[in-house]
Amino acid sequence: MGASLLLAGCGGGADTDSGTGENALPGVDQYLNAPCPEAAVKPATDKEFTYWAMWTADEPQGKVLQKAFKCFQEKTGVKVNVQWLGRKAYTQNLVPALNTDAVPDLFDQDVSKVGAAIMTPGGTQSVDDVFAMKVGEGDKTVKDVLSPSSYDFPQNKDHEGHNFMVPYTVQSSAWWFNKDAAGDVQQPKTMDDLTALFDKAKADGKAAISQDGDIPFYNMYFFTQLAERYVGSGGLNKAASDKTGQLWKTDPGFLKAATETAKLPKYFIDGWDAAKFPQVQQRWADGDSRYLYVGTWAPSETREYLDKQGAGTKINYGSFQFPMPAGATHDTVEQMSIGFAVTKKAKHAEAAKAFIAYFLNKDILSGIPAVADNLVPRADLAVPDDLKQVKAAMDDTKKEHVLQYDGIDGIAGGKWQTDVFDPADTSLLKGELNPQQFVDQLAAKGADFWKNQS
Repeated sequence: MGASLLLAGCGGGADTDSGTGENALPGVDQYLNAPCPEAAVKPATDKEFTYWAMWTADEPQGKVLQKAFKCFQEKTGVKVNVQWLGRKAYTQNLVPALNTDAVPDLFDQDVSKVGAAIMTPGGTQSVDDVFAMKVGEGDKTVKDVLSPSSYDFPQNKDHEGHNFMVPYTVQSSAWWFNKDAAGDVQQPKTMDDLTALFDKAKADGKAAISQDGDIPFYNMYFFTQLAERYVGSGGLNKAASDKTGQLWKTDPGFLKAATETAKLPKYFIDGWDAAKFPQVQQRWADGDSRYLYVGTWAPSETREYLDKQGAGTKINYGSFQFPMPAGATHDTVEQMSIGFAVTKKAKHAEAAKAFIAYFLNKDILSGIPAVADNLVPRADLAVPDDLKQVKAAMDDTKKEHVLQYDGIDGIAGGKWQTDVFDPADTSLLKGELNPQQFVDQLAAKGADFWKNQS
């Protein structure tokens, strides 16, 4: 899995071929062998469609999808021609194909990446009609079963204001720890509370934080999480989109967030900036460090690693959110939706859209938590035990929802992040820039970046 992927692992979970691994989830065999639900929407003309998947066939998500394909064909007669292309499918395969007729009917990715790379150049079509389709549970429609926060936000609207993606997975991020090793860690209320946890880990002879420093968007987490609490939803995106770059300097929240961020790297595990993913994450799973900050795929990825080790090691997963830094006024929680989109040039859009509606049937979608240990945008499906604390934060009505990284990874097709943010962020974490220099560099390089955009 390359470091440039949107989701380095994105929940590559337990070995589910037999469901017998040390860390296998209990509902895997039950799900894979359950009968197929009926399809409410049956294509009138299409007998097949093509789908380019962001998963591989042997990943847990791939297994859930294969069951859905089999069931869809059984219930509608429509065959799914799938290519298992992995995380880079949208850039390596789909973007080059947009100017040809060799595009899939259906593809999936996270909403920021779809928006930046496929929707912006006009490569998607509206999926508004899918929300009115029945999912095969009486009169329930796609809109009825989905949580509005999973799809109804500005970054999921195309140039005409239509939805271009229908979600089937939602993700967030958190600080992860092993309850059996760290004890009953409570949600820290202040940054001092957080660093006290790190100091205790060091006093116990452990590294405090595992950080895979070769993955830029893992390095992004710290500053963006803290900044969002100062500037709120949309604040980071607005600054990154500012053609003058001056918003980085005029809003004091960014310097405050950078100052708090600069206090964390001294707690990072030795070698964090020289290792190759997932070495440092695996060191956390092995117990060399106490905390890990990544997405909600952490339990399934580390469970898979431990299973392959075969040593019988298990982790009793716990998590908590970043606390509110001093002076911050936005109690935020991040959410990222991964879902299906239909290409503008789709030859079999009818079948592709019918499949989306079918996949959101509870008997099909329940495989995402049961097999892949991930969260779904339906409130009535099970929440994996590992993810209950994160889900509680996402469901907290007092919290302000923010798209992951406030969507700055999708600006200018992702180029703003790679050209402007990543170099400054890496230098801040390595201590090569102080917080003021970091903010000044974002302002100056941001202005240069926008000047050079045609």
